[in-house]
Amino acid sequence: MENPQATDRSPNPIDISVGERIRARRKIIGMSQEALGDELGLTFQQVQKYERGANRVSASKLYAMAKVMQTPISYFFGDLPDPCTDAAPVSDGAFTKFAGIPGARELAQRFPLLDERRRHSLVQVARALDPALTAADVAAGQITH
Repeated sequence: MENPQATDRSPNPIDISVGERIRARRKIIGMSQEALGDELGLTFQQVQKYERGANRVSASKLYAMAKVMQTPISYFFGDLPDPCTDAAPVSDGAFTKFAGIPGARELAQRFPLLDERRRHSLVQVARALDPALTAADVAAGQITH
């Protein structure tokens, strides 16, 4: 009997998730695929393959990416459940989706610079702009319009 995983050429869901986090972080810091590749001794095509999950990222390369992109290594696994407990992921994937939206980078850069009162006000404005979106929807990753 043939091993179904041996013939399945589709990317592993974990590799896809890690790749999405690589892409999100790269965009947040305003780095091109070429620049990231140059820092890591890779071509931009290899970075593309990592970001799509088509190629797996080795532990040493992921460590180097974390260093270059100044983020904890755990960031790349933020959307995945804890393998020891199968506990729900810390993140619901909304952050990864957010990073790909035009203007998100600037908003993410400016938000921490605001004082607490202004951050709270901005969140209130966002809620008022889409009252149908509840906190439960965000937590469940069910963002619909």
